[in-house]
Amino acid sequence: MSKLVAFAAIQGGYNVVSEVEGLLRNALATYNADTKVEFPNTGYYLPVIYSLLGHKVETLEDLQKPMKFARGLLPPHIKRVNHLPYLGPLLDAGMAAILAYEIREGIRSVTDPDFYFPQEDPDIEAGKIWLGPADDVILRKRGVEFVDGTAPGFAAIVGACPTPEIAKMIVEDYQLKNLYIFCASGHNGTSVIDQLMEAGVQIGWSTRIVPFGPDISSAVFALGFANRAAMAFGGVQPGDYKKILLYNKNRIFAFVNAFGEIGTRWACAAAGCVNWGFPTLADTDVPEILPTGICTYEHVVPNVPHDEICQRSVEVRGLKVHVTEIDIPLSFGPAFEGERVRGKDLYSQCGGGKTQCTELVKMADMKAIDDGKVDIIGPDITDLKEGETFPLGIYIQVAGREMQEDFEPILERQIHHLVNYIQGIMHIGQRDISWIRVSKAAMEKGFSLRHIGVVLHAKFHQDFENILDKVQVTLYTKKADVDKLTERARAEYKHRDERVENMTDEAEEIYYSCTLCQSFAPNHVCTVSPERTGLCGAYNWMDCKASFEINPTGPNQPIEKGECLDPKLGQWKGVNDFVSKASRGNITHYNFYSLVHDPMTTCGCCECIAAMLPACNGVMTVGRDYMGETPCGMKFTTLAGVMGGGQSSPGFVGHSKFNITQRKFIVGDGGLLRVVWMPKVLKEEIKERLMKRGEELGVPDLYDKIADETVGTTEEEILPFLEKVGHPALSMEPLIG
Repeated sequence: MSKLVAFAAIQGGYNVVSEVEGLLRNALATYNADTKVEFPNTGYYLPVIYSLLGHKVETLEDLQKPMKFARGLLPPHIKRVNHLPYLGPLLDAGMAAILAYEIREGIRSVTDPDFYFPQEDPDIEAGKIWLGPADDVILRKRGVEFVDGTAPGFAAIVGACPTPEIAKMIVEDYQLKNLYIFCASGHNGTSVIDQLMEAGVQIGWSTRIVPFGPDISSAVFALGFANRAAMAFGGVQPGDYKKILLYNKNRIFAFVNAFGEIGTRWACAAAGCVNWGFPTLADTDVPEILPTGICTYEHVVPNVPHDEICQRSVEVRGLKVHVTEIDIPLSFGPAFEGERVRGKDLYSQCGGGKTQCTELVKMADMKAIDDGKVDIIGPDITDLKEGETFPLGIYIQVAGREMQEDFEPILERQIHHLVNYIQGIMHIGQRDISWIRVSKAAMEKGFSLRHIGVVLHAKFHQDFENILDKVQVTLYTKKADVDKLTERARAEYKHRDERVENMTDEAEEIYYSCTLCQSFAPNHVCTVSPERTGLCGAYNWMDCKASFEINPTGPNQPIEKGECLDPKLGQWKGVNDFVSKASRGNITHYNFYSLVHDPMTTCGCCECIAAMLPACNGVMTVGRDYMGETPCGMKFTTLAGVMGGGQSSPGFVGHSKFNITQRKFIVGDGGLLRVVWMPKVLKEEIKERLMKRGEELGVPDLYDKIADETVGTTEEEILPFLEKVGHPALSMEPLIG
């Protein structure tokens, strides 16, 4: 190992720890010791400290213990030894610096609480660029992408490239590989984020280019995100530092790119990242550190050319990236899904209330269509002037020996994200309420509506090769043709919805597993039945059936439900046998229709969490997009931390939004009539279905009887309201006996 690297990292560790000790002394001298320290809207306190040490930092006083621990990690100065034959001292110095950097950011939350802009995307016009630590809403939303492989890892970038053009080239290469890009610090008065903005690149969580902060200490937010993922999705307990670090090495494929001269402060941060198994690749002449068993391959790699650093980083981290080229003049990939086409960037648009935009996928006879054929019936967007609108009908005909009518809506659902994957194109909505916006930049690069058809043809074949042999796309841009397609499509939508709504658990002997989230929650096994959709909200019974047809060895396997052991609570012998095997014996059984008695396991991907409210003899449910307090005494983020990770937690259960109004929702505990509270945003979202279900249950005004946060956020506050409106839960048998 290089003595020079060790000296820089160890000296950097001493410098950082000493500096932060001074900041903490000043803060304690200026503010009360019980002054609140927090990263906004997170149940993980200061996450690196909490995850590794198990220490909950809530006040300035609480920072003294991890500060002392960081000081104790510092090894002897390298000048006192002739050589370092192993990485131990370097890793300790790096970890001390990482802990100190998080303490520094914790102090900043007190001394400069408005320094960061804790939103999903920056407000560039207002100069609010740096987002700071991700809150738990973003963690849950984005963490799912690490679960399902949509995001194979992240690149943590510090410093600045020689030019904005080089920065743009590197970052877009990572986007094409579907990676997140976490940015912090700068070099010579600028940063990669400054360079990207100068080059006209959109930044924020929505484009996977995250500007954490302007200082090297801000890089700790990337490590905090990784550790929170281990706790939220993997069920790793706070304080179990060995499992946390091994989890990240084996499951979170991340690495550091350092652009510019690496001083002692960067060196100690890079050394700290090695503890996680995250290597550093630099564009300068820093001494390399060869493999010694911590990172998968090299630990520090110097002098990497800018046009090679993306591929070299992926190789060094041992990351497998699958990228298939599609013949269009624009970049393509999930990293562009969150890109926005704003007014000043807009060339033309369709749908969104301005014109009609409709999408329909239909199965066709094999001989009736030509694979790869893309027709535009009407004018192309290239025939329009800037600012004009146009109607659009996207009609996709598919054929295959294994294709079934049931698969049509699953394929149709793909249009939304696949069109969004095209750089410079924005797609919102589905079915007959779609909205597509095309940017000026896309038109300058030669975009045509035909390229939508090229993308859909290529990706349908890639993603559904087991069921599709032919894909033909027709794009209608004449109003009469679009109106005709819309009329037909609406009849198809109605037919599909009625088929799904009419399915029952009793009528089907085969249910489906979903173990997609086991990469983060090893014990979690979701079982999807017709009347219990997947708790993430993304998979229903038909989706799983289609998934199995597409990938017979994938995460959605058929389960013969077998003998019914409890019809009220929803338990079957075949399901229990499968769950026991799939969870490696950690979960032996669970009930589909209860949160009181052995409920189904829950992982951090759940859309909602239901919890008992004993004083109200009822149940509340909260969605992850609600950030406030709830009557059970815990926010969504806290609830997810308590009972996520693949646990079966009596009194709590994860579920989808759609599941709330399915007939079997917690029917073993009294069903929907037990629900006494939910956030207003969720209540409004499912209002139509909620009112319909209330009528079916003989309580047509159930919607009005369910309390929300405008009534109260404690059981004591909402109980008088429930009594006043005569909520049916109050007259039901006791929820717990």
